[in-house]
Amino acid sequence: MITTTALGPVRTVDAGPLTVGYVEAGDPAGPPVLLLHGYPYDVHSYVDVVPLLAAQGLRVVVPYLRGHGPTTFRDRRTPRSGQQGALGADVVALLDALGIDAAVLAGYDWGGRAACVAAALWPERVTGLVSVNGYLVQDVAASRTPLPPDLEAGFWYFWYFSTERGRRGLTQNRAEVARVIRARNSPERTVTDAELVRAAAAFDNPDYVDVVIHSYRHRLGLAPGDPAYDDVERRLADLPRIDVPAVTLDGLADGNFPATDGSSTARFFGGPREHRQVPHAGHDLPADAPEAFAQAVLDLVRPARGDAQPEPGTYTAAALGGGSPTSSTGRGA
Repeated sequence: MITTTALGPVRTVDAGPLTVGYVEAGDPAGPPVLLLHGYPYDVHSYVDVVPLLAAQGLRVVVPYLRGHGPTTFRDRRTPRSGQQGALGADVVALLDALGIDAAVLAGYDWGGRAACVAAALWPERVTGLVSVNGYLVQDVAASRTPLPPDLEAGFWYFWYFSTERGRRGLTQNRAEVARVIRARNSPERTVTDAELVRAAAAFDNPDYVDVVIHSYRHRLGLAPGDPAYDDVERRLADLPRIDVPAVTLDGLADGNFPATDGSSTARFFGGPREHRQVPHAGHDLPADAPEAFAQAVLDLVRPARGDAQPEPGTYTAAALGGGSPTSSTGRGA
């Protein structure tokens, strides 16, 4: 069991169906932010982000997602679901357990999806959203639509995990599978053995394989969801709009998710939203570009403290670094 991390000691709290392991830093009375990791990663994606936010007086909470690290299910009978509805509901349950009325939610990959789900369905609990790769609510009904072959190649593990061979492979080779995925996700940054060992400790969880396998099978329509989240999934099937203030980020060195100007997903954001492109950053953007990620969070916290913010519905695209940013504005639907 993980009891300490490079971010500090692990705390636990009962939250909904889970006992959640998390680390916390900063001012307990400061504006709260939840930093949510992806797959195949863990809380250490934020090792360089947390000090930047804590230094600005924020209350920073970094939980292990279900199936990872010290986060466990409270009841052995609970389905080990990895579906998006469960991940989003976990966020709200954690806010309840920690006595947080509303927080900035920031994440990438699974964590970004959890944040988008919570922001779309429970906007009263979210003061702002930072999401890598934009709007991440899955359109499960469209999951059978093929992507261009070069993109499909990057998602080899989706199909691998759809087979029993893939389940056995993940069971036997948790760290090795992660190494291959992470290398393509962030091709400009070499993942060291020490980083991988540190993250792989979070994969040594009795529910890890079940949760991961279910996540990828469910999104492809190959596995049923947990009935406890049927209502949530029905609401998500409508691809609900996100109306809270948002900053979306694309890494220009993301090997699996090519950067965009954000315009294709603008219709899913009804509140003020800025889309930024981050040079040399891959899919694990908070680890690849911690300053850019932290700045996105801070830019959402400051309006909550009374500073000016864009008008609702405003969409701005910006390129960071390499000289003066370029931007354009439009209207999100």
